[in-house]
Amino acid sequence: MCYSAAVRADHAAFQRLFPKSRLALKDFFELYWRKKAGKPVVRTPRAMDVQFADPHTQDEHAVYDLIAAHDAAQVIAIEQDLFKQRKRQADAIRSLQAKTTKKAQEDQRIATAKIDQALARLARLKRGGGGEADARIFPGWWAPVLMIEDGEPVIRPMRYQCRPAGKPAAYDTKYPGTYNARRDNLRGFWRGQFGHTHGLMIVSAFFENVARHAAEGRELLPGESPENMVLRFEPRPPQDMYVACLYSHWTSPAAGEPDLWSFAAVTDDPPPEVAAAGHDRCIVQLRPEHVTAWLTPQGRTLEELDGLLDDKERPYYEHRKAA
Repeated sequence: MCYSAAVRADHAAFQRLFPKSRLALKDFFELYWRKKAGKPVVRTPRAMDVQFADPHTQDEHAVYDLIAAHDAAQVIAIEQDLFKQRKRQADAIRSLQAKTTKKAQEDQRIATAKIDQALARLARLKRGGGGEADARIFPGWWAPVLMIEDGEPVIRPMRYQCRPAGKPAAYDTKYPGTYNARRDNLRGFWRGQFGHTHGLMIVSAFFENVARHAAEGRELLPGESPENMVLRFEPRPPQDMYVACLYSHWTSPAAGEPDLWSFAAVTDDPPPEVAAAGHDRCIVQLRPEHVTAWLTPQGRTLEELDGLLDDKERPYYEHRKAA
């Protein structure tokens, strides 16, 4: 399963496919309004936030203002916690100078770790969003997804865990793996989306959890417990990957609850190099010439759509241990 990916969040990446594509600014505004409110928690990649750092229209300014207000509130909260943890650290050091105790050692350890975390969060908020760490999404995070709406290419923020329309919100807990849509289940579990609501995500790399012994091509040693590691996969030569996705527009039967746009990346059996690295799935990378057909499934047969996934782009996926 594609548990994480480094997404392309800049509008220019989508405009290379569809020069007349537009951002669904109303949806971005509503998303960042909810993020600023803090309930429920909304997680977005920094790369998506900073695309509004240079607004040109009134609607873009409105989105930027929400992001800036959220960031400012976060900085204040982090700096307050940083002050608290530095005091805790200093108190622990003074106690240890007088007498070594387990409590003081633990206070120093915890405070030091929390200081490092706080400084990293501050650095993230102040970064320009150009690094790969700022582009990564995980299940439950939001990312820009390209879709066709009324014949027009639209980039809309969607949650990376699909909740099919008509299903209860508890579906998210019952089926936590719905951020990926297995090809062998597209006509089963995903029949409400396959052939109906197709999207596209642009990524530069993807990340997978694998067992260390499998990645090393060996069996577990006697007495050895399985150990997880994260591998980063990147196509060679480097390129933007157009990832086939399914999406859903969920509306609540209860008044006052916001709509939810969500999506899943289509995965298939892995190519040999991914399987050799210890993973049993791989995202489906569409060929550029198949993108329009994938995004307009209406009137196409399921066999035709399967053919687009069969005739996928096939670079070599080089891997290394993720940082």
